Amino acid sequence: MKIRILIMAPIVVVAMLAVSLGAATLDGIQIHSSTTGKGPKTVILVHGWTCDETTWESQVPVLSRNYRVITLDLPGHGKSGSPKDGKLSLALFARAIEAVRSEANAEQVALAGHSMGTPVILHYAQLFPQHVAALVFVDGPISPPTGSSGMMNFADQFAGDNGLKARESMIRSMFSSATTQEMQKHILSMMLSAPVETAVGAMKGVMGATSWYEGVFTRPVLGIYADKSRSVNREYMKSNFPKMEYKEIPGTGHFLMLEKPEEFNRLLLEFLDNQKY
Repeated sequence: MKIRILIMAPIVVVAMLAVSLGAATLDGIQIHSSTTGKGPKTVILVHGWTCDETTWESQVPVLSRNYRVITLDLPGHGKSGSPKDGKLSLALFARAIEAVRSEANAEQVALAGHSMGTPVILHYAQLFPQHVAALVFVDGPISPPTGSSGMMNFADQFAGDNGLKARESMIRSMFSSATTQEMQKHILSMMLSAPVETAVGAMKGVMGATSWYEGVFTRPVLGIYADKSRSVNREYMKSNFPKMEYKEIPGTGHFLMLEKPEEFNRLLLEFLDNQKY
């Protein structure tokens, strides 16, 4: 059993959550995952670039009241292992989710992906459509990637002597006035602790792909985005995700699920409660 401390200023609530740790492997890579709750429906929460499962610390206690909630660390991130050849890719990340889903014996799941996690769950839906009931995009890009050399060069700035400084600068650009100092400290610690190989390799593997999802996705989708999000392409959303509900949370930045968890959780639960799987 894992003890999680939920800070709800000015009150500190100690919540006892029964958490089981997964033991899935993929190509010899240990994939770290945590399962909380025993509801009849399963939700898998997927973090973004150089993040880990603690991205969802404000969602798990609430969702697990009625759902079985699975969080994981993608290969190269958090407590999960890395491939021997060091290569990170969209397909590898999607297959890691599948390994965790299979271990959990959940025939169909709803998946939420934050930031880079959005193209990851999109690619999962491309590879394993039979297991996808619904998707939730959390301030993540969905337009077709360029696969250009420019993106490869962009990722290279995170290596070398100035790599850590470049990463910190990019991370700080994601903050908003709603990102408290405590949140900033957590996010910076989480994202800057990822190995440089992950920072560069994950960026190249996902943003340099030629496709995240081909065709029109006809299953339910919820998009929860930051205020005036830079990730939005409404025209593409409407044409390629006809069943998509789009929501923006005012006064938020890229880490909206941490900044305004009550509103975020309300939107997420309203959507999930209406899905039948």
